[in-house]
Amino acid sequence: MQNATAVSFGPYTFHRQQRLVSKAGWPVPLGGRALDILAVLLEAPGHFISKATLIERVWPNSVVEESNLRVHIAALRRALDGQRWILNHPQRGYCFAAPAQDALPTLLPQHNLAARLSPVWGRDELVGVLARRLAPQRLLTLTGVAGIGKSTLALALAERALPRYRDGVWWLDMAVVQAPSELLGSLARGLQLHSTPDSFNELGRRLASRQLLLILDGADLLLGACRQLLRALGETAPGVSVLITSREALLAPGEWVVRVPRLAVPSPSANVEQAMACPAVQLFVARARANQQGFDLRPQDLAPLRDLCRRLDGLPLALELAAAQVDALGIGGVQMQVRTGLQVLARGRRTAVERHRSLTAALDWSYERLSLPECWLFLQLSLFKMAVTLPGLSDMVAGTELEHADLSYLLARLVNVSLLSVEPGLSQPRYRLLNCVRSYALGQLRDPRQVERLQQGYAPCLGAFSGRPFVLQLVEQAAHAQ
Repeated sequence: MQNATAVSFGPYTFHRQQRLVSKAGWPVPLGGRALDILAVLLEAPGHFISKATLIERVWPNSVVEESNLRVHIAALRRALDGQRWILNHPQRGYCFAAPAQDALPTLLPQHNLAARLSPVWGRDELVGVLARRLAPQRLLTLTGVAGIGKSTLALALAERALPRYRDGVWWLDMAVVQAPSELLGSLARGLQLHSTPDSFNELGRRLASRQLLLILDGADLLLGACRQLLRALGETAPGVSVLITSREALLAPGEWVVRVPRLAVPSPSANVEQAMACPAVQLFVARARANQQGFDLRPQDLAPLRDLCRRLDGLPLALELAAAQVDALGIGGVQMQVRTGLQVLARGRRTAVERHRSLTAALDWSYERLSLPECWLFLQLSLFKMAVTLPGLSDMVAGTELEHADLSYLLARLVNVSLLSVEPGLSQPRYRLLNCVRSYALGQLRDPRQVERLQQGYAPCLGAFSGRPFVLQLVEQAAHAQ
C-alpha cells in the first residue's frame, strides 16, 4: 500500500505522484495540507494515527494547534461527499476506514494547474455554462475589473475541462514573462517542449497534432505578443484551445469575450439566513473564519456587512482583503475604514503576484497604463456619484481640457480596460465607476504626492500653465466629493 502510486477507495482514486484525488476521472479540489493528511492516513488504512503524529508529518517544521488539523480534516470529509471515510477517536486520533486497494495504472491528463485551496463562491452555474461552450469555442477571454476573480474562475473552469483534453491543460502566468521576446521560452517550458521554437508559427506546427487547453493568465500584460501567438495557433494548431484572463479583450478573430460578473450581495431586508445564501457574504464569512477561529455572523453584524458588500461592489478580492481585517477591527471597524477610503484594502497577501496583493495594487496597474486623456476622464468621472450619459458628461466637462476630446472613444476605452461600467439606459447608455474604483480615483486626487505627479505629467503636454488649473480644479472638487 505504502509504495502504490495510486490507491482507490469507493469511486475515488488518490494519485500520489500527481498529488491529486479524482472521482470518475474528474479532479476533486483539495488543498495541499488535506492531501498530505490523506496520504498519511492511506499508509495504514484501518489503523488509528494519533493527532500528534499527523501534525508532525504534515507540519514538520511548524508549531501548529490541533484546531488546524480539525479544519483540514473537515475539508477532506467535505470534498469526499461527506461520507465517513475518516473516523476519529478522542484518544486514538484519526483512521481511514474505507477498504482501499492499489489502483490500476491510469493515464490522467497532464497539467500544471495549482492546487485550489478554497471553494469558488457563486460561480458554479457560470462554470457549467462556460465548460459546455469551451470545447467547441477555441478562444475564450474572461475579462472584468481588477479583483473580480478572473484567475480563480479560469482555474475552476480548467479543472472542470481537464478530462476533455488528451494532451492536458497548461497554465502560463503572464506576470512571469517580462518581455514579448520571453513568451516563446515561457510557453516551451510550460508545455514541456524539449526545445524553444524560433517563432510562434513553429510553435503552432509543433502543436499541430496536440489536443490541449492553453491558459494565458493576465494576457493584458502583453496584448500584442498574445495576438501574434493566437494568430499562429489558429492557422496551424486546430486542436489547441486557448482560455485567457485579461482586463482588456484581445479583439482577436473568433474571440468569445465573457465579462465576469460581480458576486451577488444581500438585499437591505435580508436576515442572517438569507444573507448567508449570498455568495459575497459566503466568501466574506469564510475568509473571516480563516483568520478568526469561531467567527460567526450575528444579527447585529448584518447592517455593516450589507453596507460593506455594497461598497466593495461584490468584488472577491476586495471582500477577501476586508475580511482579513475583521479579527483586528471587527465588521463595524472595517466598514468605517472602507467608508473613508481603500486603506484597509492596501494590505494584501504577501504570497500573491504583485498585481493581486491588494486592491490598490491591482488598480494601480490599470491606472498607470492610461493615456493622458483617459486619465483625465477617469479622474473626472470619480467626481460623479451617480451614473452619467454621454450628453450629460459633455455638458459637465465644458470649459475644461476635455471639452474638445472624443469622449465617446475615451469612454469606450475605459470600459474596454475594465475601469468603467456601462449600464443600459432608456435612451442612452449610462457610465459609472464602481464604488471601489471611484474611491481609488478620489484617493489619487486627495494624495499630495499623486497630485504633484499629475501636475508634472500634464505640463509637458499642455504647456507651462494650462495643465495646473485643471488638476487643481479636480483636486478641489474631490475634496468635497463623498
